[in-house]
Amino acid sequence: MNACVREGRGGSPTAVLDEASLSDIDRRGVPGLVGASHAVFVSVEDGGHDLPLVSLRFFTAEGELPACGHGTVAALAILAQRAGSDEYEATLRASGRTFAGRCVRKGDEVQAAFDPGTIDLREPTFNERDLILPALGVTSDMLAPGMCVGSLGRPRVLVPISTRSGLLAVTPDLPRLRGACDRLGLLGCYVHTVPTAAGRVAARMFAPSIGVAEDIANANSTACLAAQLAGAGRTEITVDMGDSLGQPSTITATTGHSPSGAVIRVGGHAVITRTHHLPSLRSARR
Repeated sequence: MNACVREGRGGSPTAVLDEASLSDIDRRGVPGLVGASHAVFVSVEDGGHDLPLVSLRFFTAEGELPACGHGTVAALAILAQRAGSDEYEATLRASGRTFAGRCVRKGDEVQAAFDPGTIDLREPTFNERDLILPALGVTSDMLAPGMCVGSLGRPRVLVPISTRSGLLAVTPDLPRLRGACDRLGLLGCYVHTVPTAAGRVAARMFAPSIGVAEDIANANSTACLAAQLAGAGRTEITVDMGDSLGQPSTITATTGHSPSGAVIRVGGHAVITRTHHLPSLRSARR
């Protein structure tokens, strides 16, 4: 799948596979075999539930992730295509959490959205700022107010940049950034512009600690940004990513309210690009 495409182009190549009896080492090998950064393994249980219950596991070459936003979009899109209906809903389960996902099909493209769950936000520590900003190559004149740490299972730093040109100029020292993220227990760094009046944002995600130098699309970090901006009254954002990699991608996030508090829905459009019949993964790794 190409997840979070922009006007039918670009998007993040994501492998979607039916759950199988594989070792974690085999699962880690899948992204490299198909030219993707992430793979999601899908298991559907239909019996005894109002909606299909779908279990998801996410892997990069470095190991398993507790969550993956564009992987969730890709999995939902595949399930909607298989169902053959214009609308598809499922109860999703990943890392012990159960949440809702929904799709609408429009021709070959599927619009998917899901509830990313509880988002924790906090101010970065002095040590986090002191290690992360130099590793990113972000100087004080580039930085805008509002740097924070957002967590959806694993924390990541959100770094606001004043201009799009400044964002494109960010050139991290990846070994140094990986060392800093590993030391601090961070997933990575989501560098983004200040929203326009219409809620448009540009962003880049650097996550060398999970084997992704720069992510084409990152929906969960976008959800963290949406949660932060909701505190200032903004209820919708549209985030452009992947331009620096030649893979234009767009993620949307909306914030609503329920009796239990704010509810965020994050998602994007996805298309099936090709089908692979993989060889034995163990043979492919030898």
